Parts: sequence; structure tokens; C-alpha cells
Amino acid sequence: MQYVDNIVFVAVLALAILWFSKQVGKIRRNINLGRDIDRTDNKSARWQTMLRVAFGQSKMQARPIPGILHFIVYAGFILINIEVLEIVLDGVLGTHRLFAEPLGGLYDVVINFFEILAVLVITACVVFLIRRNVIKVPRFTKPEMKGWATRDGNNILYIEIILMLALLTMNATEANFEHAVAGPFLISQYLAPIFSGMSQDTLHIVERFAWWFHIIGILAFLNYLPISKHFHIILAFPNTWYSNLKAKGSFPNMEAVTKEVKMMLDPTADPFAAPSADDSGAAPERFGAKDVTDLNWVNLMNAYSCTECGRCTSECPANMTGKKLSPRKVMMDTRDRLEEVGKNIDLNGEFKDDGKSLLDDYISREELWACTSCNACVQACPVNIDPLSIIVQMRNFLVMEESAAPQELNLMMTNVENNGAPWQFAQADRLNWKDEA
Repeated sequence: MQYVDNIVFVAVLALAILWFSKQVGKIRRNINLGRDIDRTDNKSARWQTMLRVAFGQSKMQARPIPGILHFIVYAGFILINIEVLEIVLDGVLGTHRLFAEPLGGLYDVVINFFEILAVLVITACVVFLIRRNVIKVPRFTKPEMKGWATRDGNNILYIEIILMLALLTMNATEANFEHAVAGPFLISQYLAPIFSGMSQDTLHIVERFAWWFHIIGILAFLNYLPISKHFHIILAFPNTWYSNLKAKGSFPNMEAVTKEVKMMLDPTADPFAAPSADDSGAAPERFGAKDVTDLNWVNLMNAYSCTECGRCTSECPANMTGKKLSPRKVMMDTRDRLEEVGKNIDLNGEFKDDGKSLLDDYISREELWACTSCNACVQACPVNIDPLSIIVQMRNFLVMEESAAPQELNLMMTNVENNGAPWQFAQADRLNWKDEA
């Protein structure tokens, strides 16, 4: 019977890891539905970007107060998980505070540091809850933040607070054990009097409850991540590594257009030739993007990496002036549509046309044409997400597949085609301005 707890713990741990792996596998599959793109150049610069932006959170510090608070929560999440490692090993091996004996006096120092960090995390989470629900910072009250988006942000903060309190409770009971292997600790010693009148058996029950509550909470949180915007704590690192390192104003040539032009310029190519056997059943290549599968896989990873912090939208000049565009909504819509496509595949074994697309069903044309292509959203994003890339690809589709550009843009393109310039006058009159200068 002495091994029952260990067996139960190992079973719970295995189920949690298996379920998490299954969810992550689906997300990976969904991301791989995107078109291929090579983002493996300049590896040294990519590692530097990831270390600076993801690990160092350099872009978060553009707004110092929330930046510092977020860094505290981030550091707490990473460092306090070292104690979670001890809890897991204790659960598997049937030990109690496994690291206490080998570390000696250093163990108390480490746990004291973790407790200070836990209090700071609780404080930061409370401040974040006040900012979201009492002060109501404008970027958290935009239309796309209604319903689940708001609840999700609050849920994460509540879970963080509860987990930290469980950790402190577990440590506080240690101070009252007759044969304590460590402690009392710096912060939890002030909670210890709450349990001072309890018998040793009751203390043990409270300690075990806090222990189980903490570790099950961690495992539940682990499996909450894939359905939450908090999944960015995992994807932020690859997302920054694969981010676009080129100048922000540089737009890549469209591969589909380049391929068509090369074929037209190839004197040996036969434009009237029948398609090869390999290509006969394939759908014609699409210019631009109508649905998520037309985007590249980095765009789709961007969608899953979105923190929904709203910094992009708060910096967007179109949104500031009352336009419908919200770069955050573009990323949220892309993720929602991708999730819908993934569920379609789960149900049918392959994607069955559902009559929907990212364009029109999720993102309107009005939103797309409101964008000024200024890259403010890209610059503001703490994890280098690129909403503009998605917007431009969807505009490409509208212009090149549906000829659905705004009237002003059609006029400009007609002038470029006829006159070689955006203005409606002949090439011979281009230099007439100098006579008036």
C-alpha cells in the first residue's frame, strides 16, 4: 500500500503529459498546413533575436511598468518550476523534499528566493487584474476582447495566484512538523501560525493536500495552455527565432507571380501544353491568400503565438482614427479559422470544404484596406508577430484574383500601366513641372 500514492502520481503525470502532447501535436499539424517558407538564414542573428526579444523581453520594456511586472511573472514561471521538478521527483520516488539533504543550508536559501518570487508574482498578477477589470486599460476593452478573450486573460492570472498560494501553504506547514527537513522559510513562516494548533496528523493532511493541489494545478495549467493565449510562453521562442529579419519596409516578391513571369519569358516553354500527369489533378496556384492554408507556416505560428496584449492595436494609426482595423483581431481571427480547419480535419480525416474562408467570414475587406502598411504593429509586438504580412497577402488575393481593389487603387494602377507613373498625365509631360519651378 505504501506505493499507491506513487503509482497514482505517475499515472496522473503520464496522462497529463500524453494529453498535452496530443494537443501540441494538433497545433503543430495545423501550423504545417501553411505554405513552406525558408527562415533559416543568418542563424547567429536569429539566436541573438530570440535571446534578446524572447528571453530578455526587450520589447516589453517599451512600457516600463507592465514590462517589469510581466518580467516578474515570466521569471517566476521559469524559476519556480525548479521546485516543481523536486515535487515531481518526490511524487515518483516517494521522497519528501528530495533536494533538502544534498543541498544542505543552500536549500533554505533557494526556497526563500522562490518564496520572495512567489509574493512578487502574486503582486504582479493582482496589479494585472486591476488593470484589466478596474482601471480597464483601453487596449483590453476593444471589441475583439469580449467573451472568452477577457475570461482567458483573467483565468491565467487567477491560476497563477492560486498556485503561488498553494506553494506558500505547503511550505508553511513544514515549519510546524516535529521532524521538519527544512525551513522555516522567509515568507511562509508568517503563515505558519495559522496551522500551529493542529495535530501532526492534521498538518500532514494539509501539507499533502497543498502538495497535490499544487502539482495537479500545474498539470492542469499545462493542458490549459494549448487552448489559451498563454501558449505564447512556449511559442514565443521559436516565433522570435523564425521572425523576419529583413527591413520592415521590404516586401518579398510573390513566388506564384515570379513563376508565371519566368514561364512567360522562357522561349522554350509552351503556354498551350497540357499539364503533366503529376499536375493534372492539382488546383491552380492561387495569387495571395484567401484562407489560412494560403498563408505560410510562419504566419500560422504567429497566430498561435499571439499574446492578445493589444500593443499592436494601440499603436495602429488606422485603429486610432476610428477605422475598423485591429491587428490583434487579424491574428485572433487567423487562429480561430485555423482551429476551425483543424477540427474539420479531425472530423473528416482530411479537410472538407465548409464554404468558409478567412477572407470575408473572419476578416472583412474594410479591415484589410484600412491598413496603411506602416509596420507600427510589427514594431510594437513583444514577440515579433507580423500581422502586416497576412494583410498584404490577402490584399494580393483581392487585387490579383478578384480585381477587387478600391477605385482609387484601380485608378493608380491604370495610370502606372498606361503612363508609367501613378498620375494621370503622359510620360512626355513628366518634366513640365520644372518650367513652373
